[in-house]
Amino acid sequence: MVAQFLGLRLRLLANLFRRSPWQIVGIAIGLLYGLVLALGLLVLLVGLRFTGDVEAIRDGMVVCGAFVMLGFLLVPLVFGVDDAMDPRKFAIMGIPNRQLSLGLAVSSVIGVPAFVLALVLLGTVVTWSRGILETLLALVSAVVLLATCMLASRVSTSLAAFLLATRRSREFTGIIGVLVLVMIAPVVLLALNFDWEQYGLDLLGGLSAILGWTPLGAAWAVPGDAATGSWGTAFLKLLVALATVYVLWQAWQGLVARMLVTPGREAPARQYGGLGWFDRMPHTPVGAIAARSLTYWRRDSRYWMSLIMIPIIPVLVIIPLNFAGIPLSYLALLPVPLMSVFLGWTLHNDVALDHTAVWLHVASGTRGLSDRLGRLVPALMVGIPLIGIGSAISISVYGDWTALPSVLGVSTCILLTGLGFSSYASARFPYPATKPGDSPFSQPQASDTPAALIQSLTFAGSIALSLPAIACGLLGVFVSPIWHLPALLLGVGVGILTLTLGVWLGSRAFDRRGPEMLASAIRA
Repeated sequence: MVAQFLGLRLRLLANLFRRSPWQIVGIAIGLLYGLVLALGLLVLLVGLRFTGDVEAIRDGMVVCGAFVMLGFLLVPLVFGVDDAMDPRKFAIMGIPNRQLSLGLAVSSVIGVPAFVLALVLLGTVVTWSRGILETLLALVSAVVLLATCMLASRVSTSLAAFLLATRRSREFTGIIGVLVLVMIAPVVLLALNFDWEQYGLDLLGGLSAILGWTPLGAAWAVPGDAATGSWGTAFLKLLVALATVYVLWQAWQGLVARMLVTPGREAPARQYGGLGWFDRMPHTPVGAIAARSLTYWRRDSRYWMSLIMIPIIPVLVIIPLNFAGIPLSYLALLPVPLMSVFLGWTLHNDVALDHTAVWLHVASGTRGLSDRLGRLVPALMVGIPLIGIGSAISISVYGDWTALPSVLGVSTCILLTGLGFSSYASARFPYPATKPGDSPFSQPQASDTPAALIQSLTFAGSIALSLPAIACGLLGVFVSPIWHLPALLLGVGVGILTLTLGVWLGSRAFDRRGPEMLASAIRA
């Protein structure tokens, strides 16, 4: 039975190479990246075999290993993973629960994460091969660690199948995951600025002393403790590691038994009253498209995920710059222009996000001008208050209100030029986008358009056309306040001109390429 599950897992992996050429290239790059990472870590661990500071190696390995195990446990639970070997797919085959649990657990060792982990664990065996007993304990610990990580991943994936069965729950946990990653950024910067030479060993030792007695780090600490001569501690931690495997195995068997008799959870149907934005917007083609776009921005996770990320990006930029020594008063001028860049860029592939629903525009003979103007309404409704309120807050932190025209001019220019580029690019160069209802974190392969080039040009174009306003703003801050007014005039003028030209070109492209856009959506 186990051999059959292993064979099925191998066939599933082989089927990955029967996709489109670009997808195969992406898979090959991912495999190559995993192989290079694993070999690099293996070489590092083999090199540590000839290092004499055993306690420092043990402490570092326990801390790093605990984070690795935490990743196997949390990543499927936070972001959700499509499980090709879901136990519910075998419910009608009558396989005993114990055999099914064992077969699925063993089959999980076939995959890129398990392969990388196995090579790393092989390296740890070499690292601790400082005696016969130490080598045996390192080998036993490596087997226990592989089993623990695989069972933790299976348990986490199965819990996610229950907890993240609905699209809304997956989107919510995905947002939490992104926010956690954002919160990690300051921690990474603090770690980079930490005086490791003076305090690093003490910090690692303290963390290792705590994590070494937890399920996350016990197995990693066993061979290290043995190498330092703490045999009693090593065997006690080995018992903790074995107890962890036993608990995970029991949890996995219980989850499999539950999943075999429990269907997937469905989201409850929501009741809506009235027509929402369609009641509030003018009953014209522009108003109808604006109402539909506003509805998307409120309900579609592909849109509001981008909106959530827009205020986070300045934080990721400002914190490193502040650590680099740039005064906070100057950094206060950056958030609004940065948010304007990404808000204007958000619409650069807006037509593709409609997917096949764009046929309504083509079949009804919707004018390109109405479509282009209607899609701008949500971005302008968000962008105009953002620039006005955000600029006032930035200037209050900066402390010199004479710079307000520059912040308004630069931000307005970046937003409007970005919307101008997006109005043209989304109609002329749509590329495959995430389908409606799919996770906003997924992105299909673009096989017929240079998606990366389109993204780069639309993003950089708004910044390039805003350089005159940016230059005047910098002169106003560092040379003379007299340059602030030209920054406002140039920013608003260039922005309106670019937006007008982009809408005109985009409307012509939409009128001319309606059937091509629909064909592109069907192919995607």
